[in-house]
Amino acid sequence: MYAIFKSGGRQYKAEKGQTIELDRQGPKEGDKVEFTEVLLYHDGQKARAGAPTVQGARVLGEVVKNLRGKKVRVFKYRRREGYHRTRGHRSELTLVKITDIVAP
Repeated sequence: MYAIFKSGGRQYKAEKGQTIELDRQGPKEGDKVEFTEVLLYHDGQKARAGAPTVQGARVLGEVVKNLRGKKVRVFKYRRREGYHRTRGHRSELTLVKITDIVAP
């Protein structure tokens, strides 16, 4: 059984017991979270796709940890102009453990 849900403009595939890395959410560690924008639900035999979401389906989870991702370096360079610039960033992430997928 799995579901595909939308959070923060991205889509994620979730299975019960799985830990997913999401863009930073608001809740603190140990808080419960609920995702209601379920785009597809599959119970092992039959799939239900929403238009645009599956009515009544929810993905429930618990925040495990708020952390920062791996550092990404961005290097800009223009040949023969003496121009080069190094920038970087670290994404703010939230680890969420999927506790249940509620079917409609």
